[in-house]
Formats: sequence, structure tokens, C-alpha cells
Amino acid sequence: MRYGVIKVLSPGLYSSIQDLGRMGFQQYGVPYSGVMDAYSAALANHVLGNEESAAVIEMSMTGATLQFNRETCICISGADMSPKLNDNPIHLNKIIKVNAGDVLSFGKLNIGFRSYLAVLGGFKTEKVMDSRSMYKGITERFKLSKNNELKILINDLFTESKNALIKVKNEHFITKDIAVYKGPEFDFLSKDQQAFLLQNEFTISKDNSRMAYQLSEPLENNLEPIITSAVLPGTVQLTPSGKLIILMRDCQTTGGYPRVLQLKESAISVLAQKFTGSAIHFKWV
Repeated sequence: MRYGVIKVLSPGLYSSIQDLGRMGFQQYGVPYSGVMDAYSAALANHVLGNEESAAVIEMSMTGATLQFNRETCICISGADMSPKLNDNPIHLNKIIKVNAGDVLSFGKLNIGFRSYLAVLGGFKTEKVMDSRSMYKGITERFKLSKNNELKILINDLFTESKNALIKVKNEHFITKDIAVYKGPEFDFLSKDQQAFLLQNEFTISKDNSRMAYQLSEPLENNLEPIITSAVLPGTVQLTPSGKLIILMRDCQTTGGYPRVLQLKESAISVLAQKFTGSAIHFKWV
């Protein structure tokens, strides 16, 4: 196999290599990790004909600046960060041919919060526990830094024209509805507490990351702590002080707070495109 590299000229605010995550190691306390918005990452890989599990670059709020040393094809999906190739605007959700020496950059954030860059054949960076997803303490690096060189496979490029754009529903980025199931401790809440959860909007606080999103509005909590139990990405915990915390892809694997709701898998992707100040509304699946 022959490889090329993509050099990181600027990493953006927080960019990392992610795939579908690290499965089967949670009994050792290893987080799942993986792309925050699985829908958008899968779309980018699908457009290129990659396997859904191929590693991509995930960029949050601001994009990276990247230089290619070999020709290849790319696709960008998710948040619209005004991507440009050699300072010329390019489309999202479309195959873009890139030549050696080309520079990909990003500008104004127009919609969403996380953007995904897929490359033909996927990124071939460090693999640990069957995953290339970066995570502090598991992989050598937990995010991209200036001058990193990212290995890619050199593939035969597409010989036929593929100019069609794939339409993506804006609803994925603008809906406030977050689909949920009952969590294991939901029925311990009073009827008033249950109604409060489902009849009100909540605001995403400044405390949001790949590990968890905390909500601004508290919910009175008179539940007893639980014995430390398993938690998952999408678990909504209620702390003793009444804070609601939605666990995300890099979350811990166990917790002692009551688990009042559990997000539907697709709702985690919707939430991943929200940011500080965004309003959400929990809705039964």
C-alpha cells in the first residue's frame, strides 16, 4: 500500500480524528469516543464510497487549515464552516478532487457546530483498541496540533464525473426536539418533576464538550443517590444539586447519579450540532 500525508497548518479550535468509536472495552473503563454527529460523518464517508467506520476529522466551531501532499478526493459534511480550497469556496456533501499542494481552509460558521472531513479511503492514523478515535490517555494525541502529518491511503481516483449534491435536511441542525426514552430512575421522579422535564425548554450551558453537555435550568432533586451503575453516551444524569447533565461520546462508563432519561442514538447526533445558548426540548420517541 502507498500512503500520502495531509499536514495540519492550523488545527482550529478543537479538531480530532474520530471513527465510530472504541467498542468492547468499557469493562476496563475505556470510553466509547467516536464521532459526536454520527449522521454527518457517515454521510461524508458515504459520498466517497468509504466504509461507514472510516476515520474522519471532526472540527468544532472553527475549522482547520490543511495542506495535501498527494492528490485525493474529499467530502465535507455537517456544520457549514464556509470551506474553501485554495481560497475558492467549495460545496458541502459533494466529492471534491484535491491536488498535491492544495490548501483546504474554513471560514465563517453558518449553521451547526461540528464539521466532518472525510478523505477517500479514510485517515490511516494511529489505531488503539480497534479504533483511531483520539482520546486523552488512550492515544498518543487527543486533538490535532500544528504541523501534525496525517497518513492517508493513496487510491485510484474516481474516473467518472460525480457532480450530484446530496440534499441534507436542515431540520437536523435547527430542530429543538431531542428524542428520549425513560431512564432507569425516571419513574422515581414525582409527576411534577416528570412534567417539568418534558414540558419545558432547556438551554445548553457553557459547560459543554465531547464528554458532556450541562443544561442551565435545574430540576429539583429529592432522589437518593444510586449505586454506581453503567452509563452510556446519551444518558441524562440528575445531580444532587439539580443539574441535568447529558453524557456524550467521551463520557465515563459508570456513574452514581440517577439516570432520568436516555437519548435516542440519532438524538446524540442532533445535540452534537448545538452549542452554548441553544434551546432543546425533550420529546418521547
